[in-house]
Order: sequence, then C-alpha cells, then structure tokens
Amino acid sequence: MPRRCSITGKGALTGNNVSHANNKTKRRQLPNLQWKRIYVPELGRHVRVRLSTSAIKSINKTGFMSYLKKNGLTLKDVA
Repeated sequence: MPRRCSITGKGALTGNNVSHANNKTKRRQLPNLQWKRIYVPELGRHVRVRLSTSAIKSINKTGFMSYLKKNGLTLKDVA
C-alpha cells in the first residue's frame, strides 16, 4: 500500500541530506498518515481510512461527507 492520503493525495517527497562537508545523499520525507475510523451518519456505520493529519483536522471542522463533496470525491473513492 502506498504511503498516500486517500483524500488529499499527499505522498512522500524526496530531497537531499546535506552533510557539513556538503555531501548529498537522497532522503524521503514521509507524510504524517494515520488510520482513522470515522462514523458516517448517512450510512449509519464506521469507515476506516488512511488520512493525513491535516485532512483529519479539516474533517473534524466540516464533517466527513461534506469534506468529500468539497473535494469532488465519493465514499467509494476513499474506502
């Protein structure tokens, strides 16, 4: 499974570790992903999705279904 948020699409970024001697080696910056169990009142059940923490904060403010609607997604796209 890729390390990608199922709603926002945030994924890993690449860059360089730069030493004091200016040697460069590749590194990855991974997103802060969490498994979250969200209750969907329209369906009357819980849905388990892998989300970034910024998506979790936005869902807590607006609600899960309205956040999906705002991003042009359906429940089948994320679950």
